[in-house]
Amino acid sequence: MEYNPAEIEKKWQDTWCKNGNFEPLDDKSLPKKYILSMFPYPSGKIHMGHVRNYTISDAIARHYRNSGFNVLHPIGWDSFGMPAENAAIKHNLHPKKWTYENIDYMRDELQALGLSFSRDREFATSDPLYTKFEQEFIIKMYEEGLLYQRSQSVNWCESCHTVLANEQVVEGCCWRCDNEIEHKDMPGYYIKITKYAQELLDDLKTLESGWPKQVITMQENWIGRSEGLEFDLKLSDDSSSKLKNSFEKYTVFTTRADTIYGVTYTALSPEHEIVKYLIENNLLSTAKIEAIKKMQAVSERDRGAGEKEGLDLELEVIHPLTGAKIPVWVANFVLAGYGGGAVMAVPSHDERDYEFAKKYNLPMIEVISDAKSDLSKSAYTDAGVLINSGEFDGVKNTKAKKSIIYHFEKNGLGKKVINYKLRDWGISRQRYWGAPLPFVHCKLCGIVPEKVENIPITLPDDIEITGEGNPLDSHQSWKKCECPKCGSEATRETDTMDTFVQSSWYFLRYCTPVSKDEAFNRKDADYWMGVDQYVGGIEHAIMHLLYARFFTKALRDLGYINIDEPFTNLLTQGMVLKDGSKMSKSKGNTVDPDGIIKKYGADTARLFILFAAPPVKELEWNDNAVEGSFKFIKKFTDRSSNVTAQTSLVKIDHSSLSKNEKLARAKVYDALKKSNEVYEGSFAFNTVIAASMEALNALSAQKNSDVWSEGYFVLLHILEPIIPHICWELSEKLFNLENFQEIEVLEEVFEVDTIVLALTINGKKRAQLEVSASISKDEILLLAKEASAKWIDNFEIVKEIYVPNKLVNFVIK
Repeated sequence: MEYNPAEIEKKWQDTWCKNGNFEPLDDKSLPKKYILSMFPYPSGKIHMGHVRNYTISDAIARHYRNSGFNVLHPIGWDSFGMPAENAAIKHNLHPKKWTYENIDYMRDELQALGLSFSRDREFATSDPLYTKFEQEFIIKMYEEGLLYQRSQSVNWCESCHTVLANEQVVEGCCWRCDNEIEHKDMPGYYIKITKYAQELLDDLKTLESGWPKQVITMQENWIGRSEGLEFDLKLSDDSSSKLKNSFEKYTVFTTRADTIYGVTYTALSPEHEIVKYLIENNLLSTAKIEAIKKMQAVSERDRGAGEKEGLDLELEVIHPLTGAKIPVWVANFVLAGYGGGAVMAVPSHDERDYEFAKKYNLPMIEVISDAKSDLSKSAYTDAGVLINSGEFDGVKNTKAKKSIIYHFEKNGLGKKVINYKLRDWGISRQRYWGAPLPFVHCKLCGIVPEKVENIPITLPDDIEITGEGNPLDSHQSWKKCECPKCGSEATRETDTMDTFVQSSWYFLRYCTPVSKDEAFNRKDADYWMGVDQYVGGIEHAIMHLLYARFFTKALRDLGYINIDEPFTNLLTQGMVLKDGSKMSKSKGNTVDPDGIIKKYGADTARLFILFAAPPVKELEWNDNAVEGSFKFIKKFTDRSSNVTAQTSLVKIDHSSLSKNEKLARAKVYDALKKSNEVYEGSFAFNTVIAASMEALNALSAQKNSDVWSEGYFVLLHILEPIIPHICWELSEKLFNLENFQEIEVLEEVFEVDTIVLALTINGKKRAQLEVSASISKDEILLLAKEASAKWIDNFEIVKEIYVPNKLVNFVIK
């Protein structure tokens, strides 16, 4: 049979589509598997990262179908977001047109790969129906106090009249126009994810068997639970007067209560209310005000990675235990949302504080004594005994923490608290191409959620994207509405939602066919959730995966579902590289999937992707290896001519076979055994492919037609998840597709008639010996001596060593 990938792949893609082969069944009595890859943004064309991601999940899904499971393997489109607006500006297109044309093109590209996605479950998050359900969830969250509005400090570009995400601020300037950004307080909507901080942390333990340790650690660090002391630092009389008595004190949090006597300065975040007051009232020099504004313009992520910087705010606070006056600084390393945006600094026993104090020549007080301590070189951060600490002198610092916190609580100076780095999730975006927040602003009633019967609130089509401001703000006919509560004239909310909201529940939407007018049926969700295998990049370890976990818990508490965690198992695949670097248009090292499919076929692309490296490792593109994958499929096709057509697995008397025939069967069933292990856990597809190649070579070394038929019956079953088109073509021709079901591993094929032993003399291999598997140890030693005669004659055998099934060693002198 001639291998013609273009013809074969088109035939089977059309057949699968026509017959609905990959639609999940309604029968909920069947065992199920929900296999999901993170859905793509419709950017225009798929890249090799997409090919790898979706080929991995497709191989897993196909395996489980062939093993008798009811499989849900869906696809959709994460279709809201800024790239559509940027494209609208660049190409003078409407974002909606650009988005849906891209979806149509990319859908065809994915189909050309032979991916076994459900078509009945496909949707885009910009579809009005999806927005309807999402807005219902948001209204419920608002009603239950999980969503609220408050003012937020945002990155504002005056030139573009728009808010910028932190990632769009480049060295303090707008990424689009290079204008210097400023910080501006604007009202925004927040989801109270912090209410779930402890549960999000605790439930990571339930994921330890199915999630990569690295991802769990990243989430633990992001949530950032810490226990410590919270207390107030009172401003000195002079400082309070300078601030016109607008402030008397501020709160700090520390996990190191044992070092309280070592505080020599305190630092505020650039966004702290006292810092803002100083700037707004020109209570600092122009140079200091400009320097602080520059700090504010840098994202917190970039501040953390950069050099520690600060300024003296010319204020003082009073130490709560010693009464000493402590200078107040502003520092770029202090986070506004953690511990009140203020820290006490103990440079003698904290590396960050030490670095800052050294830079600005601030004093240090040693309060933990140890022989290893040398403050001339670095801060001492290990255990020791307290000194210069009043009544706590001589106490081990590890024990002093509790004692000092108790002292603060007993005297009304502070209290023990638990803090989290996790902050409430700001979901407001001042952009057009996103899901509208379903609220109206009424002069009489304030913020009012839209009536559920009036949703979805969809975007108006008659807008122009210029890059300056939010088009919804200037669309008067869309903005004007009636208050759902009192009926008076009101204004619709023009903020749209962060696109992470859409990706935080899309996996639930797949549980019910999109033709049904409900977000998801509860019985469907009970059956399909959680996702048995989730596949995606490590770059989503924190934001997407954390938000999806939160949304699942929130929807549970709102009565929609019964589960605690969305993803039972997680596989984070590595990047695809070329010439040692991540594929990038700017580097000119991309490989077009369409071109590979056109030249070699989808099966070759899939085989290379799964054979070149284990999924969790980076994959280096190799043109020669792609060619090698094509040649293997061609050889596999050619040698199918040795197979006699069957409608069931042929019965073979294993004992009557020759040595090569037995070896061929053993190789085939070894590949089958490996495939079950790989598809259901290790995902080392390269080992299955290598075992299948060995099996084909072993089959080619014998001529028994029954062994050939059995071999292809099994190998087509093994390889169908990897190279499905040619496997369906050959299986239809040879086995009427009867081999695409669970096949039992025949253990009899692994029983051997003979064993091969290494013969070693004084540990050095000299020869090998093939003997009957049923022979006794004494007989083996006798045969070994005969085979080793030329090395042991004229020598005394001091010791005889037999390692069963491996070797015989004679120690001689």
